[in-house]
Amino acid sequence: MKYVYLVIAYLALAIAFLGVVLPGLPATEFFLLAAWAAGKGSPRLHRWMINHKRIGPPLKNWQQHGIISVKTKLLASISMLLAAVFLYLKVTHLPSLIFCLAGMSLGIFWLWSRPSQSDSTTIHLLFAHKD
Repeated sequence: MKYVYLVIAYLALAIAFLGVVLPGLPATEFFLLAAWAAGKGSPRLHRWMINHKRIGPPLKNWQQHGIISVKTKLLASISMLLAAVFLYLKVTHLPSLIFCLAGMSLGIFWLWSRPSQSDSTTIHLLFAHKD
């Protein structure tokens, strides 16, 4: 079973890195999937991901508090919106268009349903505000 998790981790990581450069392909969900699978199949890969300069902090936020930053949500949403416009203008096969747009919509809804900061951060920000 370890090798199944390892394959999932590496495939998800590859798709996530593609998602960084390809509009419409979400990276966040695939980084999260890769971290989960790596945690089950490869402690070394999991450590590398957690300690990575770019992807480590968001993964730590997710694992510790279940949060995704607003910046990440906005970038993913804008990317998927641009891809949706491109698809609408270029894809003539209606079922394909509907399938792609539905998938991106589900991704955006899931992403925005996640908290943006931990409750302790929210409480700190509420009480740290000075007039």
